Parts: sequence; C-alpha cells; structure tokens
Amino acid sequence: MNTVWTPSSWKEHPAAQQPDWPDHDRLDSALKTLSAYPPLVFAGEARSLQAQLGQVAAGNAFLLQAGDCAESFEEFSADSIREKLRVILQMAVVMTYSMGVPVVKVGRIAGQFAKPRSSPTERVGDLELPSFRGHIVNDQGPFAEARVPDPNRLVQAYHQSSSTLNLLRAFTKGGFADLSRVHAWNQEFVAGSPEGRRYDQLASEIDRAMRFMRACSVDTESNPNLREVDVYTSHEALILGYEEALTRQDTLTNQWYDCSAHMLWIGDRTHQIDGAHVEFLRGVGNPIGCKIGPTTPVAEVLELCERLNPSRVPGRLTLVSRMGADAVTDKLRPILRAVTDAGHPVVWACDPMHGNTYTAPNGRKTRHFDVILQEIAGFVAAHRAENTWPGGIHVELTGANVTECLGGADALSDTDLDSRYETICDPRLNGRQSLDLAFRLAELVTAATA
Repeated sequence: MNTVWTPSSWKEHPAAQQPDWPDHDRLDSALKTLSAYPPLVFAGEARSLQAQLGQVAAGNAFLLQAGDCAESFEEFSADSIREKLRVILQMAVVMTYSMGVPVVKVGRIAGQFAKPRSSPTERVGDLELPSFRGHIVNDQGPFAEARVPDPNRLVQAYHQSSSTLNLLRAFTKGGFADLSRVHAWNQEFVAGSPEGRRYDQLASEIDRAMRFMRACSVDTESNPNLREVDVYTSHEALILGYEEALTRQDTLTNQWYDCSAHMLWIGDRTHQIDGAHVEFLRGVGNPIGCKIGPTTPVAEVLELCERLNPSRVPGRLTLVSRMGADAVTDKLRPILRAVTDAGHPVVWACDPMHGNTYTAPNGRKTRHFDVILQEIAGFVAAHRAENTWPGGIHVELTGANVTECLGGADALSDTDLDSRYETICDPRLNGRQSLDLAFRLAELVTAATA
C-alpha cells in the first residue's frame, strides 16, 4: 500500500457507499466549484475541538454529539435550527450540572446530508427504486427520476451548511446560549412534562447560583463562559468527492484539514482497513470518529486505532460503539481492555440508536426509548467493569414534537407513530425524550463513577 497521503489518495482504495453518478462531467464541474469556495470551518476551530476531546479522553469532560439523522433540503428554517440547538443546550446543562464535568457539544448538523444504505435499491409500494441516499445525492420521492444522483446537490449542501453555520454562530455567541436563559429554553411541550418540570427545578437552582455569584461581586454579565458556548459541527464523511473538494491546507501548520466540518466520522459500513474512507480520514488533521458494531473484531479495532491515530494524540480519535442493547456489555468489554492495554487515548462514545432500530407493524422504522436507555446502561456498565471512562453519547434527535421513537414519558406506542412521523430516514428522539435521556444518562454515569 502507498503510505504517502494526499487529499486524493483515497481514490486508489475501494470506496463503499458511493453514489453511481450518471454524468461525470457534471460531477467534476460541481466538485471544481466546491474546491474554489471558502472553507466552512477553520483549522484552528478543529484543533480547539480536539483539545477539548482530549479532556474527554482523560476522563475530565463528556461528549454530547447529537442532531438529525439526515438533514433535509426541504425542512430547512431558522426555527428548526434553533430548536435543535435548544435541545442540545438543555441536555448539556443537565449533564454538566448533574455530572460535574464540562460537556463538549458537537452537532450532527451543517453537513449531515448523506446516509449509507444496506441495499442499493429499496421497495416503495410496487416499485423497486434506487435507494434514497440523502438530499446531498438524490430525492426521497417515490419515482425513478427522483432517485437519480444529481451533482448539483453537492453544491446545494454546501450553501445550506454555510447558512446553518452562520445561524449557529449567531445563536451561540449572540445571547441565546446565555446561562441566565435556562428557563427560556424550556419549550411549551417540554415544560408541561415531568422531565420538563425537573429541568425547571434545575434551572431555578442555576438561577440561585447566578444570583449568589452576583452578590459576591462576580461579573456574570460580561463573563463569556456564562454567556457563550462552543457548539461544533460534525457529519459522516460518506461522499468522498465532496470531502476532498472541501479539504484545505492550513497556512499555520501545513496540515490538511477537511473544512466541511469540525469533526468527521466513519460509519460501521465503511471502516474497512484498506478502504477509501479510512485512507481519506487518516490524513486530515480534524478530530475523527469511527463507529464499531457487534461484529467488529478486537484486532480490527486495534488496527483502526493504529491507522487513524498512530501518534496516539488524545482527542484525535473517538470510537463510537453501536452494539445493540443485548450485546453491548459483552461485546464492548474486550475492546475496551485491548485498546486501553495498547495505549490508545481514545474517546469512548455510545450510539444507542442504530443497533436498536426495528420495523413496527405499520411499516414505520422506530426505536424504543427503554431499549435506547438499556444500551446506554450496558455501555456504562462495561466501562465500570474495565475501569474506563464512558466519555460520550451519540444520538439522533430533533427539537420538534415528533412521534418517531416509542416510549418515554408520553409512553408513545405503535399507534402514535403516524401522528407526527417526519424524518426522511431514521427515527429521532423528540425534545421531551431527549431531555429525559439526559437526566437518565447523568444518573447512570454518576452512579458508575462515584
């Protein structure tokens, strides 16, 4: 294997999950356009995130990575971005207050447009159609023309990501994230629930702490740590032409960075050691993630660690386990032990969503809140047994009051799924379920590390 890395060296390796672009001239034109556009994020921001993730790897912070299963070109508005951010901020406040450690906030946002699929085709009614691969590739419409990959969507994904990033920066630095607004973050449909009332009590305690600080002459109004937050962006680096087109060489370090997001990850379907995705991400300076499933051998995980982070830089690599609730403890423990013994300073995160998806009787894909929580509990138990830090969670959620995942405080059942099933791909937790999950997670981690 050629060990010399370039932004295009991935092309020498087998690339899974790539669209079958019908017009390569149009594809080349779109990629050329993207390569001339400004970066969406900056190398210094990616280095800041890596430093914070280094604290997670050391057991001094916690990673919250959350957002849409797949962003939509159609459901795109300032309100939807704000509501997703609001839920992430609420969850982070709960975790920080309950666990007593900083929470590193990374959104599945401003670039999470592509989805891997288990089959190149899918059945829609009586038709066998090419699979919907996310709005960066094609449309979910139930007819053949909609499923044709369109390179112009790559450029549209860039522009929507840029707009989303601008709004996120305005919200996080412009007062919306001010800690004195924790009461205002409680949405109406959350505030009327048991977990919403629990959150409101926590917000009141924070208010009292803020008043105490002001009484002690601490300037809470101008302290940026109380008024602003850092929320980083991430997505699965699936469409490699898009990622290469947005890769830039940092003028300060001469290191290459994928400037489509602060953090990129490789999915469980694309982490082949000799594959194009591992080859591409091994050479960029961003912090990166890699998902590992129940069939991933321990030896392969160790080889991935060596390939993706040979210098053993803390915060460079996050391993995201997606084992399934029944398998997580037994499957994860030998991996934890082997990676720790090999001296790899990884961030350990749990994806409790993707290993627990099933089809309800009405044909809707769904997940049950109790099973999601069960996988998190098994993840934490495995870490407790191996004396390692359960450093993060990776979940799909929305700020909307959707009915896509079952259970939770509202005890959503199969019959509720059609009420507000709005996802374009996988089912997401709604705001109420997300907040409940934050409280339960904090309790599990606190009890395991006491």
